[in-house]
Order: sequence, then structure tokens, then C-alpha cells
Amino acid sequence: MRPKDPAPRNRKRGRHSNRRLHVGRFALLAAIAVITSAAVALVLPSVFPPEPATMMADPAFDVDEFYKTHPGAGGREIAYAFAPGLPSQPKPVAGLSQAQTNNAYIVIEVGRQMRLPKRAYVIAIATALQESRLRNLANDTVPSSLKLKHEGVESNFDSLGLFQQRPSQGWGTVAQLMDPAQSSARFYARLLKVGNWQSLSITGAAQAVQRSAFPSAYAKHVELAQNIVDAMPSYS
Repeated sequence: MRPKDPAPRNRKRGRHSNRRLHVGRFALLAAIAVITSAAVALVLPSVFPPEPATMMADPAFDVDEFYKTHPGAGGREIAYAFAPGLPSQPKPVAGLSQAQTNNAYIVIEVGRQMRLPKRAYVIAIATALQESRLRNLANDTVPSSLKLKHEGVESNFDSLGLFQQRPSQGWGTVAQLMDPAQSSARFYARLLKVGNWQSLSITGAAQAVQRSAFPSAYAKHVELAQNIVDAMPSYS
């Protein structure tokens, strides 16, 4: 009687050895990936340090003087009675509500007071249309904002006001960002720090200021923003 062929047993052992080899390789690769990820996590902050959220300096804009020359605006009830016969409010323009028109007026007037060109107003209005639909928004995660005059409530991080500026990112205090004139001045001040802002597209300039996760979102508001700026009267 012929002895049994040992080859099948050897083949089984070979298969088991190959499996162990594959498992060992996988474990080695996983260990290398973990070590590499940890090294990258340690190195990246030193190579690309995060931008500090420092409080921006107050813009060169006298908000108190603005409200003195724009009677009633401090109470968010715009009054334009600078001379007999002028309306107590700007008439709604470009399909906006009265509240939106009032806010747009403040945004544009702040730009005029800061002696900026009309293109800056269009950038600011397009931004506010995207960020808040030209409404002065409080935030239910920032309780103090709910105590201030507002026209709606959102809960996006700690974003506030017309431009959804964040106190935690150094834009200003809650009170400043809930004030349409203050927030507008802060938007313009940050815009002026963009070296080539006048040569950028409206969308590009807005994104350079806001650093939105949706950089192209401002584009759809450019035409309306231009219409608002063109239609808005000036009583200053």
C-alpha cells in the first residue's frame, strides 16, 4: 500500500502561512499610517500655524457722529429729517422690505461717510444679502444678542448681525456686531485690508473679507446689490 501524499497537508500549511504574512503586512502598514498621521499632526501647526483670532481694531469711523447726523438711526428707526420736506424713511427699493431698505441705507451711508467708492457699497450689500438677507440677526447661542434690537434669530456658530460676523473671530463685541453702522464699518475696514480689492470681482472681494465655506454664493446677489445701490437716495 502506497503512503499518503503529504502535499495536501503542506499546501494547507502554506495557505496558513500566506494568511499570517498578509495579516502581518496589514498590521505593519496600519502602524506606519498611525505613526505618519501623528507626525503630520505634530508638524503641521509649526509649518502652517493657525491664524489667531485677535480682536480687530476699531475702524476709523465715528459711529456716534454717524448717528448724530442720521437722526433716529440709533434706535434703528431711520429718520431722514435733515431738512424740511425730506421723508422720515427711505422708500423701499429693488423689491426690499422697509426693514431691509433701512439696513441697506445704513450700509451704503457708512460707506459714503468713509469716502469709499460705490463699488465698495455693492460688495457690502451683496455680502449682506447672502449672509442675512439684509436682516439684523441675533443668535440663540449668543444670549446677549437676543436682548438687542434684531430682525430674526439664527444659530450659525456665534455669527451675528447683517454680515454674520463672529465675536470669537475678532470681529468685535456682540453690541458692535448687532449695530448695523458698526458692523458695516467693520466690514469696510476689513475690505480695505485686501490689497487688490478694487480689481477683484464683487464675489472675489466679498469672499476675501468673509472667507466663507461657499465662496461662489455671493455671485447670485451682485445684480440686485447693484440695483439697490443705484436706487438708494442719499440724504447726507
